[in-house]
Amino acid sequence: MMLEHFDQQLLLFLNSVNSPFWDHVMWIISATLTWVPLYLAILIALWMKYKRKFLVLVLMIIIAITLSDQLSVLIKNSVQRPRPSHEPAIEGLVHIVKNYRGGYYGFVSSHASNAFMVAIFSLLLIRKKWFAFCMIFWALLVGYSRIYLGVHYPGDVIFGSLLGVVTGWGVFKLYGFIDRKFLKRSTFFSSV
Repeated sequence: MMLEHFDQQLLLFLNSVNSPFWDHVMWIISATLTWVPLYLAILIALWMKYKRKFLVLVLMIIIAITLSDQLSVLIKNSVQRPRPSHEPAIEGLVHIVKNYRGGYYGFVSSHASNAFMVAIFSLLLIRKKWFAFCMIFWALLVGYSRIYLGVHYPGDVIFGSLLGVVTGWGVFKLYGFIDRKFLKRSTFFSSV
């Protein structure tokens, strides 16, 4: 109960710092289609670095996205914690942008889970300090945008982020196992 109260108070504080300009910016940051150029750039970078193993990486990316997204939905439906935008106790206190309230349940944040999964999985494959910094900053920004829009508590974002980190790391480890056991031994992948 005390953690829930703290989470609610932190949300109200972070969500209260708003303006029409930042409403627009955070709306754009939170939109999935905004980041398609980033995703394409990551795919191009992975193709350039892992040409012969790129198709296996695409399969790993599909697995990672599916796991991250579906596990977050499973947790949401199991925990059934209302989003701040649907919580009667703080109705009228939460800043809502464009009357967007999201689905009824919010724990854990799928946006945060997916953003951190992409960040961790890609930075483990690309391994450049500047890239790692940019990806972590991007994932944090996406997570914060969900709090700003009033559709997630900070706890939703933190635990969604942790789920994304674990998923991204786990699928990276799976890729490493497949690479060691099958790809390095395969004459197909060494001759392509």
